[in-house]
This record gives sequence, structure tokens and C-alpha cells, in this order.
Amino acid sequence: MAIITISRGSYSKGKEIAEKVASCLGYSCTSRDIILESSEEFNIPEIKLVRALHDSPSVLNRFVHGKERYLAHIRSALLQSARKDNLVYHGLAGHYFLMNIPNVFKIRITADINTRVAEEMTRENISAEKAEYILRKDDEERRKWGLQIYGIDPWDSRLYDMTLHIGTFKVEDAVEIICEQVKKGAFKTTEKAQKWLDDLALAATVKVAIIDVAPMAEVTADSGVVSINSTRLNTSVSCRLYDQIMEKAAKVDGVSEVKILGTGKIAQRVVNPFHHIE
Repeated sequence: MAIITISRGSYSKGKEIAEKVASCLGYSCTSRDIILESSEEFNIPEIKLVRALHDSPSVLNRFVHGKERYLAHIRSALLQSARKDNLVYHGLAGHYFLMNIPNVFKIRITADINTRVAEEMTRENISAEKAEYILRKDDEERRKWGLQIYGIDPWDSRLYDMTLHIGTFKVEDAVEIICEQVKKGAFKTTEKAQKWLDDLALAATVKVAIIDVAPMAEVTADSGVVSINSTRLNTSVSCRLYDQIMEKAAKVDGVSEVKILGTGKIAQRVVNPFHHIE
């Protein structure tokens, strides 16, 4: 029982590998579903969000607190899937939101540019020069997203437990290597790791719940106790704002207590102790 994230570029066989690994292990496999869920919650037509993932991060500046809202929704969608365990996630952002969690096996799949160019030429019926230009631009935009939205360079090998180069390895080789490592138990989900994920998922859900009134607030959770750091909020409207935050946070399933920190005092409310996360 583990979680696997696969970071990939276009035409790197990452999607195929992810699906075959999930099938081999009996895990669920997701990528686009999370984007679609985020699109619905973020209230952006699907095509705009999908384009945003492959275009300049500045697209989010068109929306009020666009970056914060985008991050909140996609983090929540991913963590809700991850806390169910036995998951293979492939695509953008998985390793960013699941760093330092011991049961997450983070993999980077790469492929040489010539192989990728050949596939782009075949798919789009274009010249080698145009195909290479498109691929390099796509790589550049993905890297921009990593640096500007998440503050991490996706090309940094330190982010991953393993990097596999398709070409040196075949798809079947990569699938076998990944599955063997998972079966050894190094990334087995422990009680501690599960609690970590549950807490992160609850905090992310609360963040989404309060995003419209407190987009800059930082949220953490510990066994149902949610702490909201308000140091970056406008304290001139504190009474009204705190009431709104408390009301929205307290309604989230799984929250047993809400604390607002950062004002020199603690605003605290105990909510329904029978709330739980399904």
C-alpha cells in the first residue's frame, strides 16, 4: 500500500507507465480527473484550466487571487485522492504537494528529444524543426509553472526517489522496476503517514472553504483541530472577517475545533465533535 507520483514531460511514456503500474499493483490511476474536479470548483471552463497548465503562469493573474485559489483547489483535489491510498498520480504538481511524506514514491520519467520529436511529427504531421520547437516550448512552460507557482524546479533530481530514462529502459522495464520497489515495502503506508495525509487533506479542504474570504491565510490541521494563521490578513476588519472564517471552517466535515492565530490572542471555537472525514 503506497502512493506513487510520476512526473513526466510530453511523449515520455509517463502516462502509459502510470497506467500499467496501477494495473500491476491494483491501484487507482488518476491525472485528468483531478484537473476536471479542480476546474469545476475553481469555476473556470475546463479548456481554460487545461490551457493554463501548459501556458504562462500569468494566466492566473486574470483572476482575483488566482494563484492562491488555483493552488488551494488542486491541492485539495489531489490530497483527497491521496489519502485513500493505493494511488498512482501522473502529471503536474503531484510531487510538490506530497513532499516529505514517507509513503509517497516520487518518480521522474524522461525521454530523449529525438524520440519525442519523432512522435510529435507523426501525431501532428509536422516537420522535425517545428516539432522540436513545440516540445522545447512545452518543457519551458512546465518549468515556469514549477518555478513561479510552486517555487520548485521540476528538473531538480533531488525532488525524486527515482529517475528513469525511456530509451535506456523500455516501458515494460520501467513498470517492472517501479512495481518491484513498491512491493519491497519501503513506501508502505504506516499509521503515521496516513495521519499525515489525513491532516494535510483536512487543512486543504478548510483552505478551499475559506479561500474567498481569506485567500492568504495559512491552514494546518492536527487530528481535527484546525489552526488558521491570520498574520497576513487585514486586521482592520478583524471581527467580521474572523466570524466569516470561523463559520466557514467549522462547517467542514472532520473539523472538531478551529483556532485563529497571529493576532496576539487566540480566537477559538469548538465545533461538532462528531464530525468526521468519510
